[in-house]
Amino acid sequence: MYATLHSHQLRYTALCALCATLFGCATPGTPTVGSNVQYGDAKAVEQVTNEFGSTDLQTIAESMARSLAQSASGYKSKPLVTFADVKNKTSEYIDTRSISDSIRTQLIKSGTMRFATDIDAMQNQTDELTRQNNSGLYKKSATAKVGKMQGAQYRIEGNITSIVKRGGDVKDVYYKFSLIMTDIEAGTIEWADEKEIRKTSRR
Repeated sequence: MYATLHSHQLRYTALCALCATLFGCATPGTPTVGSNVQYGDAKAVEQVTNEFGSTDLQTIAESMARSLAQSASGYKSKPLVTFADVKNKTSEYIDTRSISDSIRTQLIKSGTMRFATDIDAMQNQTDELTRQNNSGLYKKSATAKVGKMQGAQYRIEGNITSIVKRGGDVKDVYYKFSLIMTDIEAGTIEWADEKEIRKTSRR
């Protein structure tokens, strides 16, 4: 009996050693990706260059979402909002869609606003309605009905601008991100805010 148990233990130990050799010493939940790649904190301050980066995106999204949530708390019911394009007026490539997605995600999680399908996603929405109602593949009683979509009460839109200055070996970059929320029916601006970021670097 003892010999059998000892044999099992030896095989188990050998198997563990083989796994460690093949896959490396990884803690549970940590991906093993090789010696040239390291995982870091997604929220850590990014200071690789003074161009627009992940920290700027997170800072802007958190600031705008917090301001919008505070504004929405004054409404009797959750405002139904659509997000229009945020225009990039800087000289560098900035994925403004990613910023607006982060703002919208935070507001949905906070439960302060509801969002209607925006212009970019409208084609997918209408294609899905057409597929359900015109393909003949679905029960009529179980399909999403045409003409039932809710129109947004408010539209959020904005832009990001920058001013770049160079002097000697110093480069100064100033970003301003601005958003407004407009009452679609009345045409009045119900909320506006902006976030400023300045970054300076030396060669």
